[in-house]
Amino acid sequence: MTYNVRDRNPARTKAQRQFVENQKRALSFREEQEKARAEMEVKNLRLRTLRLAKEAEEREEAAKLAKELAAANIEQAAAPKAKKRRARIKKS
Repeated sequence: MTYNVRDRNPARTKAQRQFVENQKRALSFREEQEKARAEMEVKNLRLRTLRLAKEAEEREEAAKLAKELAAANIEQAAAPKAKKRRARIKKS
């Protein structure tokens, strides 16, 4: 009778099986971590894009408001100012 190498050393076979299972779990864990990291990166990119768009919109709004305010100041400066009259008290 000839025996297989596996049959001659069951402890080695068991250890090898546990090692392979451990490697599979570690690989699965790494894949899950990479997937979660990629999802987080996509989420962060989306949020960054939204934030940058909002900031650009706010800058445009501020520039528009500043332009309107400057135009109003120019109009106010160009308008002739009415002189204030002081009430005179007649001396009797």
